[in-house]
Amino acid sequence: MARGTGEDGPHPVDRHVGRRVCEKRISLGYNQSDLGRALGLTFQQVQKYEKGTNRISASKLWDIARFFGVQPGYFYEGLNPGMAEDEGEGRAAGFDHDFPATRHTIEIARLTPQLPVRKQKLVLEMIREMAGVASAEADQD
Repeated sequence: MARGTGEDGPHPVDRHVGRRVCEKRISLGYNQSDLGRALGLTFQQVQKYEKGTNRISASKLWDIARFFGVQPGYFYEGLNPGMAEDEGEGRAAGFDHDFPATRHTIEIARLTPQLPVRKQKLVLEMIREMAGVASAEADQD
């Protein structure tokens, strides 16, 4: 069976590394075709890397890191060391979310620290309300 198909899906480490590639690509303003051209790949192959469906070889990860101007270890940052052992029902402990970054989420994350703390809290409450997520502060009050 092909990697990334069936009940198990992509390995959590492959998903994490792919997500980091996707987030960095978007934050630098590249699309999948741009990255593909730089690496001699199709945009479809880049999509598979970013989803974790296809594993990224060490040499290809090195090329991606050079293209982005980061160290290869950048793609492993935030990875829970016990992730493989903590897997359960296709989802690994250590993932805060299981959805791809978008240009919008990256821009929100980039701009928010420029706001005063009071406005950061207002934005956070607005996003929580729109997402239907209960406020952690409401539980503390």
